[in-house]
Amino acid sequence: MDKVKNFFSEHDHLAKLLGVELIEVGPGTAKARMQITDSLKNGVGTVHGGAIFSLADFVFAVAANSHGQIAVAISASITFMKASSSGFLTAEAREVSKNFKLGTYIVEIRDDVGDIVAMFTGMVYRKKENLPF
Repeated sequence: MDKVKNFFSEHDHLAKLLGVELIEVGPGTAKARMQITDSLKNGVGTVHGGAIFSLADFVFAVAANSHGQIAVAISASITFMKASSSGFLTAEAREVSKNFKLGTYIVEIRDDVGDIVAMFTGMVYRKKENLPF
């Protein structure tokens, strides 16, 4: 799992730009956090939905690719439940189903007190190629 963690930590440039820290990776799982900064806030002072989606999408990608086979998103949706304006957001992805071609994942995004800020679901298509390591 260290190879997967290092690969995505080094090669996902948007995650780096947003300050996302990949905490852990397991088979079909991933966890990351992002500090809420002013540059991630929308016009009303809460975390921009696009930043939250990007955090969720990142752990989704890591979890889906944790098996070493390239997996690309074919659908994703998010539901926002609570606004946040300070501290950290933590996203945890887990695999719900996996077969030869498809995988389904759920991501929970929580604030510092453990409240759910958003729920993300995504599906991937598994390509024939493996990650380049």
